[in-house]
Amino acid sequence: MRVIGLTGGIASGKSLVTKQLDELGATVIDADKVGHSAYLKGSETFDSVVAEFGDEIVGDDGEIDRKALGGKVFGDPAARRRLESIVWPAMRKMMDAQLDTLRAESTGIVVLEAAVLIEADWLPLVDEVWLVSASPATAKQRLFERNGLNEEQADARLRAQLGNDIRRSYADVVIENDGTLEELTAAVNEAWSKLETRARAASGAG
Repeated sequence: MRVIGLTGGIASGKSLVTKQLDELGATVIDADKVGHSAYLKGSETFDSVVAEFGDEIVGDDGEIDRKALGGKVFGDPAARRRLESIVWPAMRKMMDAQLDTLRAESTGIVVLEAAVLIEADWLPLVDEVWLVSASPATAKQRLFERNGLNEEQADARLRAQLGNDIRRSYADVVIENDGTLEELTAAVNEAWSKLETRARAASGAG
């Protein structure tokens, strides 16, 4: 089994690339969905987050109200780090278990899509890192058009994340996404073809 860690900044096009890799035959693990599961009532993470941030973050349905929790950590880096220190290790355990199951099923290629793959120290879970990269100008324009943000809001989102240069230092494969959808599709197809060649070579070596 070959595990690809797919990462990239906001509005880089990660979701588009993940969708295409899924269509090409990869098995996808979406870290965002894992994160939602990690908070569910009855879990250790639920108990730890409520203990840290208070009962007022629990909604009428008994689950954590993510909007209320967001209000606690938004604009407070120390609070955000406390939350991450609880949630990220729990997510890693959950994803590790999913990967073990897929490995036992002799799954071929797995894509772990995670915006915070590097920051959360999930790199040991993957065999190689793929970065979907868009320039700050491109990402900002997409945030204007897609999210309806103004320039100040877009700049704040971009400043709050790792820069492309840092991400590139970890990347084995970089998929540039400043152009058209057709160009992105071609770049993904090329990266996939090379991945299959590497996977066959690794299988033969094993």
